[in-house]
Amino acid sequence: MPQQARHGGEYMHFNKKEDVIELTQHWKGPRMEDGRPYVEDRYLDALRGMTLEEVWKPIYLLGYENQFEGRLHLLHDDGRKLIGRAVTCTYMPTRPDMHEVMFGIGAQEGRKGNYNQWVIDSLVERDVVVCDLYDKIYKGTFLGGNLTTAIRARTKNGGGVVWGGVRDLEQMKTVEGVQVYYRGIDPTPIREVVMTGFNTACRIGNAVCLPGDVVFGAPGGVLFIPSHLVADVVDGAAKTHIKDDFGFEMIGQNRLTTAQIDKNTWTEEMLDMLMEFIRTDPRGEKYRDLDWSKEYDLARNGDPDDTQTSL
Repeated sequence: MPQQARHGGEYMHFNKKEDVIELTQHWKGPRMEDGRPYVEDRYLDALRGMTLEEVWKPIYLLGYENQFEGRLHLLHDDGRKLIGRAVTCTYMPTRPDMHEVMFGIGAQEGRKGNYNQWVIDSLVERDVVVCDLYDKIYKGTFLGGNLTTAIRARTKNGGGVVWGGVRDLEQMKTVEGVQVYYRGIDPTPIREVVMTGFNTACRIGNAVCLPGDVVFGAPGGVLFIPSHLVADVVDGAAKTHIKDDFGFEMIGQNRLTTAQIDKNTWTEEMLDMLMEFIRTDPRGEKYRDLDWSKEYDLARNGDPDDTQTSL
């Protein structure tokens, strides 16, 4: 077994806390033991009641345009969501020397079993494993019945997103409370791969996921929410929801036009009408604590995009 490998003058590691912190430096809140951002449970709970489009919109408008991937199969196609904190891993096709080095690093760190077991063994409650297996399905089955059971035991209601294969699908479906997104099914066990990253940047198709991102899996696909944007996303999605309820009501009453409703920036008069709707309509009750000062500032001072319709 080789000695611990060195890279750039420092020892190489899997799941290195200092690297995770540096990679996610925009996060200013508390962190987990492995350095991942700790997005509070209340935000995860709030996201469960939101739609994919509500959550996607504020991210996209902030320039995060590579966060969604929809070309995935679902373990349970019954409308359930998968929401949790991402634990990432990245694979490449194997070559003997690289496998020897990487497996040797894992041995030095006391890791047991194969690469995928190292990742599953690190999971804690409300985690979601996110695996880039470079779309390998034959001999690229990251999860099967046993490891899906282990995910359930460790995360309680988590799951996985695998840009690759799974096996033992009938067994996987019997594991309660877990959702998995994957690219394909094959009976072969995982072979001829090497893990090159563990809690590093990860690519799932067209989407980028960092450790600690919040995974938002819905019937249409998976969205990776940057941890430092989650609070704004939750509030932004809530605002989109109540604005839609209000807009449908106003259009139905012929009080406002679709052209007015679809503007990115609303007038003060429209915002006042919205505030009255939130105060008096039962549909607005759970939105009464939202802060609309930014929207009023834009209405008063102008917005360079105020001629554009909303997404």
